[in-house]
Amino acid sequence: MKGKEKKEEIYQCLNCGWTSVIREEETPPDHCPNCLCSIHNDDEEGNECGGILEPVGIWVRSEKEWEIIQRCRFCGEMITTPATEHDNRIKILSIASKPISSPPFPIERIEEMTRIMGGSTDKGEI
Repeated sequence: MKGKEKKEEIYQCLNCGWTSVIREEETPPDHCPNCLCSIHNDDEEGNECGGILEPVGIWVRSEKEWEIIQRCRFCGEMITTPATEHDNRIKILSIASKPISSPPFPIERIEEMTRIMGGSTDKGEI
């Protein structure tokens, strides 16, 4: 008499090719723990999309809740998905720090832009 065999499934990311064994008691990840991408099944209207959802930001909801902000390469829709304990921490921190390391504006013109927007450029020097 054979013992009960455990079923295992292989998860493979369609973006980076990362693979992992998923045991019977585990649920497949909703995004790749390595590159944090996933497949966009349905767009806002409920139509099939099939584009790659790539990580573009991190949203810290609370001390213990982090969400990955993803944008579809095909239709542009943005969604959030919870970060998990299995996610690549270096990738998460890289995405979270991108606005600091590569600001969306020329840093050398920050004082000029602040004045244009009505703010004070007084640095409050002591």
